Amino acid sequence: MPQILPDFSDSVKLKYVKLGYQYLVNHILTFLLIPIMAGILTEVLRLGPDEILSIWRSLHFDLVQVLCPAFLIIFVATLYFMSRPRSIYLVDYACYKPPTTCRVPFSTFMEHSRLILSSEPKSVDFQMRILERSGLGEETCLPPANHYIPPNPTISAARGEGELVIFSAIDSLLKKTGVKPKDIDILVVNCSMFAPTPSLSAMVINKYKMRSNIRSFNLSGMGCSAGMISIDLARDLLQVHPNSYALVVSTEIITPNYYSGNQRSMLLPNCLFRMGSAAILLSNRRRESRRAKYRLVHVVRTHKGADDKAYRCVFEEEDPQGKVGVSLSKDLMVIAGEALKSNITTMGPLVLPASEQLFFLFSLIRRKIFDPKCKPYIPDFKQAFEHFCIHAGGRAVIDELQKSLQLSGEHVEASRMTLHRFGNTSSSSLWYEMSYIEAKGRMKKGDRVWQIAFGSGFKCNSAVWKCNRTIKTPTDGPWFDCINRYPVHIPEVVKL
Repeated sequence: MPQILPDFSDSVKLKYVKLGYQYLVNHILTFLLIPIMAGILTEVLRLGPDEILSIWRSLHFDLVQVLCPAFLIIFVATLYFMSRPRSIYLVDYACYKPPTTCRVPFSTFMEHSRLILSSEPKSVDFQMRILERSGLGEETCLPPANHYIPPNPTISAARGEGELVIFSAIDSLLKKTGVKPKDIDILVVNCSMFAPTPSLSAMVINKYKMRSNIRSFNLSGMGCSAGMISIDLARDLLQVHPNSYALVVSTEIITPNYYSGNQRSMLLPNCLFRMGSAAILLSNRRRESRRAKYRLVHVVRTHKGADDKAYRCVFEEEDPQGKVGVSLSKDLMVIAGEALKSNITTMGPLVLPASEQLFFLFSLIRRKIFDPKCKPYIPDFKQAFEHFCIHAGGRAVIDELQKSLQLSGEHVEASRMTLHRFGNTSSSSLWYEMSYIEAKGRMKKGDRVWQIAFGSGFKCNSAVWKCNRTIKTPTDGPWFDCINRYPVHIPEVVKL
């Protein structure tokens, strides 16, 4: 059939129409004020100098009339600045880089699995299929205790891993910032699966001989999103303790958590989790704003634990043979999608420009009143953020968020490459991703970064950072000796 009307999709660049709409809505106040200011200026120019002078002389002000408005302005300004929350700065951070002696190539991992699970060939084949599609590379690392056959998951070995990854990250951070351990006022350590007595936070205080009045916290069982919970806790503490430093340590000690049974839902963590740690220095000191890398803008936390399925989708328990492991439910991705939806519903109004919020409002009205079956409008978060750090929990997690948020391959590059190079390092993975962006020289002054993490419970927590200064390409860090090789192509299936 011949077209009656011309094909406007060919004759008009709809992309530029949308860009024009976005620019108009986002700067509507400017466009409204320009004609008003132009009109006032035109009227002033029409008046002669004598008329302007006579108008000024006709205005009579006495001392009381001048002082009252001045006092009111000063009073309101004082209340405003006193009620404003303190600015929280990320001075710097450091990520632990495992030694090459801890490297676990696919061939080594599968050989150990065959020896450990010699009576369970189906479980070995299942792990091989998972590893082939995991998105991990050949350089991921496991702690020394997991290199034994069978693994040696003792408390002593777990403490040894903790000391290795935590102290290395903190040493690197203190060296970069020049801050002394005695200067730390707040300490928050998060590790989900290993909670010894004394705690990991006490271990840090003992190692660095920190002050006796330090406010220390040890978070356990909070899952892979515990890093954002630690940031939120440190932020709240910095709001009430002025002129302070807060040290946040995010890690996962995986030595005691190797599962040697045959339950497939519990074998998944063996294939995905690897060793890692990150140490972050936060401060509310104004003088730190000059050298700080980022400023914390928002933290949004979502907890779906009231729902039974969400509560049990990541669950530590014993299998029928009495072996302890972490079971991952087949409904995990659906539950993660619901948690993400709740999180971005809260985050959207805080960060999205007016044009996207209007689109979302019109879509909501249409669905509620006119057409309940129409698809909801997904806001374009690329207008609110320049960089995305999605928890490298697995290839499926990254794929799902890329699809849900309509992100490009470059936006999820940091997440995919972190998963490939370091594996799932739990709560510290977001900082390896941030480090990747910096190592690529992509972090510029004013850039906004959205960190999104998921964790057991079930939780979705996210944080927004704004870059304080253009970050120079670092000469150290976890990516220093390999960043030139990335990004790499990751096939859908790696045949082992």
